Parts: sequence; C-alpha cells; structure tokens
Amino acid sequence: MIDRSDVRAAGARVAGHVRRTPVLAVDPAPLAPAARIWLKLELTQHTGSFKARGAFNHILAARDEGRLPDAGIVAPSGGNAGLAFAYAASRAGVPAEVYVPETAPAVKVARLRALGAAVVQVGTRYAEAQDAATKRAADTGALFCHAYDLPEVCAGQGTLGAEILEQTGGEIDTVLLAVGGGGLMAGVAAALEGRARVVGVEPELIPTLERALHEGRPVDVDVSGVAADSLGASRLGEIAFSVASRTGVRPVLVTEEAIIEARRFVWDEYRLVIEHGTAAAVAALRSGAYRPSADERVMIVLCGANTNPSDLL
Repeated sequence: MIDRSDVRAAGARVAGHVRRTPVLAVDPAPLAPAARIWLKLELTQHTGSFKARGAFNHILAARDEGRLPDAGIVAPSGGNAGLAFAYAASRAGVPAEVYVPETAPAVKVARLRALGAAVVQVGTRYAEAQDAATKRAADTGALFCHAYDLPEVCAGQGTLGAEILEQTGGEIDTVLLAVGGGGLMAGVAAALEGRARVVGVEPELIPTLERALHEGRPVDVDVSGVAADSLGASRLGEIAFSVASRTGVRPVLVTEEAIIEARRFVWDEYRLVIEHGTAAAVAALRSGAYRPSADERVMIVLCGANTNPSDLL
C-alpha cells in the first residue's frame, strides 16, 4: 500500500533525474465537446514512457539504503519498464539484465541493448519473463525490479500525478490513464486521493483492473490484442488493487478497434506517435466508453511512445 506521503518522498528522491513533462490544452471538440481537455505528454519522459519515474525511485532508494549490489539489477518487462530500469541503472553505475517475452517489439529490444542492458527473451507472455527474472535475481543477488508491483516503483509513478496537480493548480477533475499491471494507476491515484478521480482504461481483451474489482482480488486474465506489448500483464498488482479499492478508481474497457482509431487520431490531430496501450486512454473518450459531464476538467495521460511508427506514415 502507498499513499501521498510515499509519492512526496519519491518526488524528492527523483528530482533532477526525471523530466517534468509538459501539459497541452487541446480543443475538446473531437474528444468530448462538453468537457475541458488537456494532454499530459509523458511520452517525452526519459526512455519514452512514465516508467523512468518508478525505476529511478526504486534504484535510488536501494542505493541510498545500501541495498544496491555490485551485481546490479534484474528486471522483467514487456519493454518499457526494462528500458527505464536499464536507463536508471546506467545512471547509477550498475549493470542491468532485462528479461522480455519473445514477442517484445524489436524496437524496444534494440533500445534496451543500446542502453547497455543484457537482454534475455523468454516465452511469449510477460509472466514467463517475470518468472525467469525472479529466479535470476535470486541466483545472482541482483536487485529485483518488478515492473509495477513494488512500493517504490508505484510511488515513483505517482510523481506524475503530483506534477499534474502542480501544473493545473489543482484545477482538475479527472485523469484518464491506461492500465496494465497498474503501477501508474496506483501511484497517480495515491497522489490525487481526495483531489481528483482516476479512470483506469484497459483493452477489453486484457481487463486486469475490471476483473480484479469485480472478483474482489487480482485474478489472472488472458492476454492478447494490439496493446499486449505494453499492457500485457496477466494480473493486476496487489498494490494497484489496494489503492484502486481505497480511492475508488473507475475501470473502463475499450475495444481493439477504438484503440487503433485513437492512436491514428492522435497522430493525425497532434502529430504525436504513441503506443497502442497509450491510445487506450484516448479511446475512452473517442468511443464514448467514458463520457465526462459538462465542463468536466479532464487530463489524458499519454504515457508511452515506444512503438514502430511506420503504420502511421
């Protein structure tokens, strides 16, 4: 479990290591005409996604507490978390070993290697890469870096929520963001608790949050679809479930077609290249899966850009 105090501590720790990403006010007409809409351009974060926030917080906390071994770090990842952990490890001066599914996009694997990480591809699902990474960390004594279910990781992601409050002067009602394992959702919901609502958007084919809230606990779901490379966790994290339950995060599901259309829309309208997983948050408005009230102040988090843009050109 994490709360706003953990997010504040993370903010102090990662200051100077992560970027303060911009907010862009946009014409609501093509999204939700009755609302007021902003985009949080987290795709401009180091390594192209929000994951750098949690990666730095976890690794720097371990270093500050004398828990960062010479063996470095081992991280399982669908791609984005691995990039962030590899980047943070390189800045901390320790080696990184990243386990990804064989289905991880080539663009992400190439970037991992460019950052100096040793890349091991295992299985076809994130869960298989996670099992292999867990064993490797135990065997080598390296710091294990879970992509989304560690307190420092979730609190680090929450600095994005704190930043939104600062950039809007607290004048925000709703934050829409994509959910996979739930680390971003957990951190942002903790940061915004009592200040703004969080809507967690996920593909119909990977409903980790919706199923967990329905069942009263995280449960395994099948993983497939266009957003599986970034939202491909088969189960919501325990921390995410606890925070979502406590803060009243609302789940929203979107179709494959809506995700593909939203990604194309963001390119056509704003000339921003985003991942299919990121596009889920936009799809919630474009498809009407989430309908804001009149004058509702809505922030859409564009959380990642590590994708092959060739199909947009």
